[in-house]
Amino acid sequence: MTRTQVGIIGAGPAGLMLSHLLHLAGIDSVILESRSRRAIEETIRAGVLEQSTVDLMVETGVGDRLKREGFLHHGFEFRFEGHGHRIDLAALTGGRSITVYAQHEVLKDLIQARLDAGADIRFDMRDVALHDVATSPRITFTDRDGRAGELACELVGGCDGSYGVSRPAIPHESRRDYLRIYPFGWFGILAEAPPSSDELIYARHERGFALISTRSQEVQRMYFQCDPSDNVDNWSEDRIWDELQTRTEGDGFRLKEGRIFQKNIVPMRSFVCEPMQYGRLFIAGDAAHTVPPTGAKGLNLAVADIFVLARAMERYLKSGADDGLQSYSATALRRIWRAQHFSWWMTSMLHRFEEATEFDRRRQLAELDLVTSSEAAARTVAENYVGLPLT
Repeated sequence: MTRTQVGIIGAGPAGLMLSHLLHLAGIDSVILESRSRRAIEETIRAGVLEQSTVDLMVETGVGDRLKREGFLHHGFEFRFEGHGHRIDLAALTGGRSITVYAQHEVLKDLIQARLDAGADIRFDMRDVALHDVATSPRITFTDRDGRAGELACELVGGCDGSYGVSRPAIPHESRRDYLRIYPFGWFGILAEAPPSSDELIYARHERGFALISTRSQEVQRMYFQCDPSDNVDNWSEDRIWDELQTRTEGDGFRLKEGRIFQKNIVPMRSFVCEPMQYGRLFIAGDAAHTVPPTGAKGLNLAVADIFVLARAMERYLKSGADDGLQSYSATALRRIWRAQHFSWWMTSMLHRFEEATEFDRRRQLAELDLVTSSEAAARTVAENYVGLPLT
């Protein structure tokens, strides 16, 4: 049996950041992860980082590459009815902004920082199971060599995503799950092409939503609304580019095309588990909640959870005070539900709904007109998009 202060399940953004912040506070942890390091670092996922997420990474020593290679954006564009309308994030929020930096790059930085500090990260773990989380937590597992192992800990950070073992360890009678599944998905591509725009474009079109984002100077990430049951093989490169060009056209704008080397379909759903704790188990990130990507909140919410949780764990393990742990779920959920609302709002404002009437479409356009013509409405969008302060 191995003993540690905090057992962490999952080496995603939440688990790695929790281990990193605890280490800086002088607290030991062990991370158990079912995937290999290579699988984690090679799973390409987009990332829009809020100002607070960037600030935390820089302040805690894992933001050097982010500052060098991330794309700092001071605004973004709403495009509808053939015209672009810029939301000036910096002007509306007192200089705050967002940074486009892929999630797997964040994971690379966190993994390297933890390993450089001598962290115990165990990749390729199987049969991970939680025991006695209400009193004296134990985590059993099988390692990559087929050997059974057991980890005893004072607290558990359940950071293993939507399909991990942490959330189910909270008894059904002790939790409530809230779920909304959207009737569409996002068809995502990575293409070898120069940037088409200096900032992100959120486009609303009668054929559906589209998003234009930057991955690097040579690779671009783009999405368009699709049937979630569609198959990527049904879409040739020419058909994909025709669809994206149509949904973003206007004002003489035209996307710069290139070879498409990745295609995938992303489902859209909203989910929240309440409470996010049970006994000595505390769940965070995708284990506790999921948001549609329209609001760019997924990774940022995970970091916000951990900011609260790491401080609460430090206070308990150093002084025995458990007030922060007891209030963790309520504190985190206030921000989570605000992010759920913002993500739902952005989604409903920009996507095409099959059951929508002409009244619904006209109302949708009026809403977009409001947020692009009223400074007060635009500020609401901007403040939520760049993210609330972590404190």
